[in-house]
Amino acid sequence: MATVHLGATLCRTYCGDIRVVEVKALTIGRMIKELDALFPGLGNQIEESMAVAVDGEIFQDTLIDPIGPDSEVHLIPKIAGG
Repeated sequence: MATVHLGATLCRTYCGDIRVVEVKALTIGRMIKELDALFPGLGNQIEESMAVAVDGEIFQDTLIDPIGPDSEVHLIPKIAGG
């Protein structure tokens, strides 16, 4: 199962004291759905304001990129600017 590390702000708002969750997901989109099922409202927050780092590679605004069964996933705030 992939290990998802939740940021401190997400933990306080949606997850209580849970900072690490394991999910069975093959794509970023499926991971978001599984996290939303565990913590209602979290999925929308991730889609709107978070980037997803899978094994050190950062993805923004994508749902189809793969997640491996032993991947380390970190949710981080999106960086805006130009």
